[in-house]
Amino acid sequence: MNKPYDLLTLGEVLLRLSPPTGERLTSGDMFQKYVGGAELNVASGVGLLGLRTGIITKLPQNALGIYARNTMRSYNVYDAFVSYDDDADARLGIYYYESGAYPKKPHVVYDRKYTSINKISLSDFTDDMYTAARCFHTSGITLALGPRCRETATEMIKQFKKQGTLISFDVNFRGNLWNSAQAKACIEEILPYVDIFFCSETTARMTFLKEGSLQEIMKSFTQEYPISIVASTQRIVHSPKSHTFGSILYHAGQDTYFEEEPYRSIDIVDRIGSGDAYISGILYGLLTDPDNYSRTLQFGNAVSAIKNTISGDMQATSLPEIEAIIHDHKNMGFQSEMNR
Repeated sequence: MNKPYDLLTLGEVLLRLSPPTGERLTSGDMFQKYVGGAELNVASGVGLLGLRTGIITKLPQNALGIYARNTMRSYNVYDAFVSYDDDADARLGIYYYESGAYPKKPHVVYDRKYTSINKISLSDFTDDMYTAARCFHTSGITLALGPRCRETATEMIKQFKKQGTLISFDVNFRGNLWNSAQAKACIEEILPYVDIFFCSETTARMTFLKEGSLQEIMKSFTQEYPISIVASTQRIVHSPKSHTFGSILYHAGQDTYFEEEPYRSIDIVDRIGSGDAYISGILYGLLTDPDNYSRTLQFGNAVSAIKNTISGDMQATSLPEIEAIIHDHKNMGFQSEMNR
């Protein structure tokens, strides 16, 4: 069947407000505004690389909802499956982000209760949505928002799976939304439907109570559930402005782990969304060259590495730029310091 979308994601769209770099939330008078959200960040990353993507969400029918919709469109994310909340109390979730510089860590304040996404339901969408995508992605953040989001997301996963859609899931644990025990119980219910699984080593140990090496942990998920691919990022934070980033990809069918030299001493401009960017690179790789897992890993690492150098939640890059980043990363010889 010819499916019009390569990827559909389900999740909350958020407004981010940040004081200018170096200013504090407690004392500054100005904010820069951005649109983001974990699943939107993934969709935009894949869309900017050239595939057709869309997001399933619910936005307020007001000026902020229109701003979010227009921003999504500018990042190549289609809005055919966006539902609108025209209630008087309709609202877009907000979070405030203050950047860090050693020894001050970045800081986040959330204002996302009672937002329009919490009114989302299956009845907002027609059944043809479930046959529209090659891959469906969501995360633990969506499951953790509340009972209605959890029920809707769980049923959508099942409905997409029935139609032969690849199911991608990112644990993306957030302690301010639920605790580890709640996350474990909920996520283990949907893991039998998941094909592509993203989970960090820390989350695997703390939330799923896994033991052993990272490789053993990754493999164990595929032994317990019919998961085909597990990906785990590895980030070393030298300071808020300097990180090293890499990852491991495990393919259950081949019983093989894929790794490469990490990106060292990345100059961090804005790390928000870099994990989502990694997922977008991995999904792009899997959807364009399904059996080339080394290439898939390279795309994930490169897209995440460059996202760290870009302000805002969403990626702002192109396929040629990512291919050049990958080429330079593998090139041990002379490299020009400027593209001109």
